Amino acid sequence: MEKKVLATIGEKEITNIDIENALKSLDPYQAMQFNTEEGKQRLLEDLVNQELFYIEAKEENLHNDENFKSEMKRIEENMLKQYSINRVLTSVKLNDDEVANFYEANKDKFVKPETASAKHILVDTEDKANDLLNKINNSEVSFEEAAREHSSCPSKDADGDLGSFPRGQMVPEFEEAVFNMSRGEVRGPIKTQFGYHLIKVEDRQEGGQSELDEVKDEIAKSLMYQKQNEVYSSKINDLKTKYSNIVKLND
Repeated sequence: MEKKVLATIGEKEITNIDIENALKSLDPYQAMQFNTEEGKQRLLEDLVNQELFYIEAKEENLHNDENFKSEMKRIEENMLKQYSINRVLTSVKLNDDEVANFYEANKDKFVKPETASAKHILVDTEDKANDLLNKINNSEVSFEEAAREHSSCPSKDADGDLGSFPRGQMVPEFEEAVFNMSRGEVRGPIKTQFGYHLIKVEDRQEGGQSELDEVKDEIAKSLMYQKQNEVYSSKINDLKTKYSNIVKLND
């Protein structure tokens, strides 16, 4: 991003990069509100106002105020604690061999379940389901149109789309049908406790063993967390031994 000076207060320049950094510091909802020309102008005005407060504070020697010094000392202590902890945690390294070895030793933990993506139409009677199925098969109406107009399931607002799901998530009759259908197939009526379903399978994933490349990031994150905990615990034990003479816990 090309740097552009938007305002000058004394020797201090406020640039478009300062505005972008201010946006990044906001939570997503606030950032959305300020990520307009008007919002960015409000941010600029706020940064200018902050600089004016800073100039006056320096002129009034507020940095020598005892309350300010006490607050800064507290902030420095907390920052130093976090910096020291982060230095320990960031010293932990993880290599590809560790990830690969963990994968080989724990392959059974990385098995993908069989999944399906499907749409459905839910109606009260078998006759109505058959009537809709005939119209869909005769191309009088699309499955999605029929779902929007006739399904009693809230999924009708998404053309009957139920998304992707593994075995064991749906009622048995529905699941049995879905996982024995081909991609693009329409079947029904299928009777369940909820009524009569027409089902359209969008996709099927057979599942099975995950490859290392599919799960290496997950493994690396887990191993790094484990190693950092071990290093942190070891460091704590060392510190407690090193400073045992000055640590006193009251009953």
